[in-house]
Amino acid sequence: MRDIVSKRLIMRLASFAVAGGTGFIVDASVLMLLMKFTPLGPFTARIFAIAAAMCTTWTINRTFTFGKSGRHVVKEGARYGFVAIIGACLNYAIYSGLLLAAPGVITPLMALVIAVAIVTVFSYLGYSRFVFKRA
Repeated sequence: MRDIVSKRLIMRLASFAVAGGTGFIVDASVLMLLMKFTPLGPFTARIFAIAAAMCTTWTINRTFTFGKSGRHVVKEGARYGFVAIIGACLNYAIYSGLLLAAPGVITPLMALVIAVAIVTVFSYLGYSRFVFKRA
């Protein structure tokens, strides 16, 4: 029984890492593209990048990592959005704080990596315990 729980947890964490990695690629790509091809700066562009990553990770987490919660998709989406927005606010605050604290030293991409790493634990716990826990 213990082996089954351990294997299930390892698979869930691996899937969560894939979802997060994919979300990170979407986040970083949208950020870099918006900064390069639009007049948006790193702060405004990051808002759009976070939104794109949020939609991507919900789809992956719902499909592969946790499975459907048993709640109506709108209710589940609202719960996911709630946790994701709190995580995004923390992420954005860390990202912005790093850029403001060390201008010219920390690049937007470096700040993104640090912020994402810090918020990952919060996100996993929020999604697994509040969003996708079976209704």
